[in-house]
Amino acid sequence: MNNNSKVLALKYRPITFKDLIGQEAIAETIYNSIKNNRSANAYLFTGIRGVGKTTIARIVAKSLNCLKGIEELCKDDLCENCKAISNSNHIDVLEMDAASKTGVDDVRDLIEFSRYGPTTAKYKIFIIDEVHMLSKQAFNALLKTLEEPPEYLKFIFATTEIKKIPVTVVSRCQRFDLSRINSLNLFNFIKEVKEKEKGKIKDDALKLIVKISEGSVRDALSLLDRALLNQDKKSELDLKEAQKIFGFFDKSYLIKLFKFLFKGDEKEVINIYRLIYNQGVEPKVFLNDFLEILYFIKNISSLKLDSQNFSLNDEEFKEIELISKEIKPETLLLFWQFTIKSLSELDIVSNQNLSMEMFLIRLLYLKKDRINIDQEKVNFSDEKNFNDSVKTRKLNLNIDEDILEVKNKTISQIKNFSQEENSKPDKKIEVKLKNIEIKNFDELIKLCNQKKELKLKYELETNVSLVSFADQKIEISFNENLDRDFVKELTFKLFEWTGQRWIIAFSKEVGMISKKQQIEDEKSKIIEKVKSEDVYKKVLELIPDAELVDIKLKDNE
Repeated sequence: MNNNSKVLALKYRPITFKDLIGQEAIAETIYNSIKNNRSANAYLFTGIRGVGKTTIARIVAKSLNCLKGIEELCKDDLCENCKAISNSNHIDVLEMDAASKTGVDDVRDLIEFSRYGPTTAKYKIFIIDEVHMLSKQAFNALLKTLEEPPEYLKFIFATTEIKKIPVTVVSRCQRFDLSRINSLNLFNFIKEVKEKEKGKIKDDALKLIVKISEGSVRDALSLLDRALLNQDKKSELDLKEAQKIFGFFDKSYLIKLFKFLFKGDEKEVINIYRLIYNQGVEPKVFLNDFLEILYFIKNISSLKLDSQNFSLNDEEFKEIELISKEIKPETLLLFWQFTIKSLSELDIVSNQNLSMEMFLIRLLYLKKDRINIDQEKVNFSDEKNFNDSVKTRKLNLNIDEDILEVKNKTISQIKNFSQEENSKPDKKIEVKLKNIEIKNFDELIKLCNQKKELKLKYELETNVSLVSFADQKIEISFNENLDRDFVKELTFKLFEWTGQRWIIAFSKEVGMISKKQQIEDEKSKIIEKVKSEDVYKKVLELIPDAELVDIKLKDNE
């Protein structure tokens, strides 16, 4: 094949240790071991795709068998062994894909083949790619040969999933973890390749390639190949054109969306999202980029303008820096948890685009409810304020289910807040009040039952744990099933029944177990007691498989 017709990932594949980028320490270690004739029985290379696992395996095979020796390893004028190894047709260097040959029989054939010495080379070498795909029996069959192979035999394994390889195999290999390629090194490398290929691509477009490739050289070269094929020969490929080619939308749209999101402008937020969606951006990609911007807003102070990850340009960096000064970290962390939750629920609705729009709208309301949630106090100063607050305001008292769920996951209990009393109710309201006295939690539950407020009674018995009850103040903890309107309704009813303002405070303390749980525990004790009595034992004698599951007490017992 003509070298010029090869894809860039193959055309610029490293041939010697010096050609490797980003893996200098590993290359030097292996080079010294071979040079000093202390090479390992088996090498194990692990890392993400495209960082050089198979490439290093071939370089090691060539270094062991090159006719010129490792110090003068072939690069341009290849010897017979190096040429055959590069073309994957050397008789003594066998490359095997474990994904297609996973069984124990394949490994047995390999071991049988290893009994014979090399034909033309110094070492017989087995390169097994994606070695984690081998079956458990196949690994077990390899163990003895791996530990004590013949002097002429070497194993080289490559894998992307090191955790799937048995420890017994890993311990018999010299393991090397290949890291992602540093962004700056990768940028310089593809820029050099671009110049060799006489391509016209701006640095911003190259930085985008580096970002998308996520430290993989092969991915970067493949993307560069696409960029070179799509570019206009008369002009340089800029960032916007590159974004269209790679289906990568402009981050400035997302930053603008955040601005309007924090301002609470629903119309602009939805319009910007639709612009992004119309560019062909998938909802899952959008959410991942959304999380990335959230990360930058939260941690912008610890990042540098000249950061080597190329995720932000100068203008985007400054915009995010301004946004971060206006938003509390607690809000950003809450947004992060909410976005993660939405990401896991993405496949529930068939039209994911609708899910995204509703996700953004819910965030808008989440932001409104979260404003100063740790400090703001609701003031019922008069009849109008009181009724308006109970019916329409959604501040701290109207806890949305999504906020409740996210808060439970992040801090387990919502922080305390209280309702202050600034003035007495109007006389018109006082006429209707009956001034009922409520001395304890049990009396409150009993009163709810008398007033036919069964929903409140259920919530108090089932989802509320009492921490303290005194002086028109109830301090409670709650579980995730608590109704979102519970505090609002209870506050209203307490005022209606007693003629006094009550403070309902949420506590981080666990509190007493719920009334429902108390009843169940008491019932369990009685059931266990009944099971020890003679009557129950006689029943079991008559019906051996009988089981006592419930009891009913008489009113006077």
